[in-house]
Amino acid sequence: MKTEPKGKKLQQSLVHKWHNVWEKLDNKEFQKAFAVNEVYKSFLDTGKTEREATDEIIRMAEEHGFNSLDYFIKGNKVPAPGTKLYANNKGKGVVLFVIGKEKLEDGMNIIGSHLDAPRIDLKQFPLYEDSDLVMLKTHYYGGIKKYQWVTLPLALHGVIVKPDGEKISIVIGEDAQDPVFFITDLLPHLAKDQMDKKMGDGITGEGLNILFGSIPFKDSEINDKVKLNVLSILHEKYGMSEKDFTTAEFEIVPAGKSRDVGIDRSMVGGYGQDDRACAFTSLQAILDIETPKKTAVALFVDKEEIGSVGNTSMASKFFENTVAELMNLTCENYSDLLLRRSLSNSCVLSGDTLAGFDPNYPEVMDKLNTPYIGKGITLVKYTGSRGKGGSNDANAEYLTKIRKIFDDNQVVWQMGELGKVDQGGGGTIAYILAGYGMEVVDCGVSLLSVHGPYEIVSKADIYMTYKGYKAFYQA
Repeated sequence: MKTEPKGKKLQQSLVHKWHNVWEKLDNKEFQKAFAVNEVYKSFLDTGKTEREATDEIIRMAEEHGFNSLDYFIKGNKVPAPGTKLYANNKGKGVVLFVIGKEKLEDGMNIIGSHLDAPRIDLKQFPLYEDSDLVMLKTHYYGGIKKYQWVTLPLALHGVIVKPDGEKISIVIGEDAQDPVFFITDLLPHLAKDQMDKKMGDGITGEGLNILFGSIPFKDSEINDKVKLNVLSILHEKYGMSEKDFTTAEFEIVPAGKSRDVGIDRSMVGGYGQDDRACAFTSLQAILDIETPKKTAVALFVDKEEIGSVGNTSMASKFFENTVAELMNLTCENYSDLLLRRSLSNSCVLSGDTLAGFDPNYPEVMDKLNTPYIGKGITLVKYTGSRGKGGSNDANAEYLTKIRKIFDDNQVVWQMGELGKVDQGGGGTIAYILAGYGMEVVDCGVSLLSVHGPYEIVSKADIYMTYKGYKAFYQA
């Protein structure tokens, strides 16, 4: 009888290799992975801004039996284990809770992600006419490569609030019958000086002006006829004047729906997957659980792409205040000490995306420590830049706990970091939550073309991230 070589046996037991998710899925899970991604694409298309994503999360939550926290506060109702509730943060963020069997002071299992994405915003006084063309002045939001946004079909999403409190939502460019908008670029024949510049300087921030109209108003007695015609159209359709631009919020995003990528349809291409990939998977996971051991929390915040500032960001007191309100309902003798215990005893997955290995750009990655598309949910021990500056560096005890949860639930996972040392870096909301004393590790989906107008993700990774998040909630 032939015996297996000792070296091969030892290698199988000691050497680790990350797995391709597709090779691990049976036919039933294979079909489920594709089904989950159909819902995911719809979520991406419906929630292209943080306001729209918040509305969609609340809509889906209410369909699954979630009630507003205000309902419990006003009725002085005590949420029992299994109760599902949410709190809305000014229409730009939301937190979902499924009350667990254990006391809140014993901690929660929290997954935090962000709903904002790199984009282009309109300036507060954007409209002007030049050479019989009407343009909109802009200010980009977050870390974009400006040259990627020219000659691309763009849509306008926004909200106007009238002095009487009326709120008007506007979306132009998403319906097949809508017009779209563009930022123009030079033809190669005249772009010698432009092409001699560094890539980052070829298109300037002040040059990201939106082409918005060109038909003049028929009146020989006035100036800026095209601008007036544009304002006339906006007034007729939406009841707005130029003054309304000054207080409105308008965002420019790529027009069109997310699409399957690859001849095998194994990937999804779409706008805003950083970080709506993690937002969707944590949402789907919490919708699918009933009464967990610890209270499960899906936290969705704004402003991460510009440093987590402002009253809808993770740095605001919204989450802390919401937990305090919830504890005041569930604890007989509420105190600030109980709130602090609840927060410090909590465990967190900071759900954010990471750059996956791209064969077109291998020079910026450490191939042993970069995540790969299609190899599952990614654990990131530390983010930051260069000498781990600005990072939350998760400890070995907590990493091992998460590793065991994933292994026990057949979750395909991998480790990763953001590029080679000294190449660059980035951060997430992890360090803010860690400031409460919580155990936190970054854990999410790997993408290609991160921060591009269209990003790419593996459907297998979306499915495995959903599966991993659900296992975490039920641990």
